[in-house]
Amino acid sequence: MRIVLVGPPGAGKGTQAVRLAEKLAVPHISTGDLFRANISRQTELGKLAKSYMDAGNLVPDEVTIAMAKDRMEQPDAEGGFLLDGFPRNVSQAEALDRLLQSEAITLDAVLDLEVPEEEVVKRIAGRRICRNDSSHVFHVTYSPAKQEGVCDVCGGELYQRDDDSEETVRKRLEVYHTQTEPIIDYYKSQGLVRTISSLGPVDEITERALEALKAEKAENK
Repeated sequence: MRIVLVGPPGAGKGTQAVRLAEKLAVPHISTGDLFRANISRQTELGKLAKSYMDAGNLVPDEVTIAMAKDRMEQPDAEGGFLLDGFPRNVSQAEALDRLLQSEAITLDAVLDLEVPEEEVVKRIAGRRICRNDSSHVFHVTYSPAKQEGVCDVCGGELYQRDDDSEETVRKRLEVYHTQTEPIIDYYKSQGLVRTISSLGPVDEITERALEALKAEKAENK
């Protein structure tokens, strides 16, 4: 299957993308991973992306699209893929359509992870990271440390990242509503969108997503 995963920050896209890609036996293609891989391998696209990032500018759509095209043409993506973080706006969605049409393939579904805005703020603003090891992550409500401000694993100090502050989260949501959310209507016009709730246990959300994809597949048979 060829799937695009969309949803606001804090919807759990990264977690669900990894789980769904594994269940569907397709590669998980994330924009962040594409950038990191191209920059670390010092590809021409990676050098170009890094020049924009070092200058504090957004990487232009055409660079992102070229990276995605290169990744989707790898042998492991022949049978399908799951795109996470791309397309990020309507112009990227249009470019992706043109790219797929040139290869005579189409998307199977667009999974829209829906979560209330206040829940997004609560999820992200409540996150606390260990200064000693950023893989040690806690949450003031959902998975609090035994001792406030102290990592259960190594005793390091827990802190809130600047980009996890409520003010920053609300700004990120504004950007999502303005730039990314319009792609949902774009894909709805093609009959591709399946909206599922991103509330509840991680396993339940994965099952909802798989059921939605199963229904989409059955309808298109």
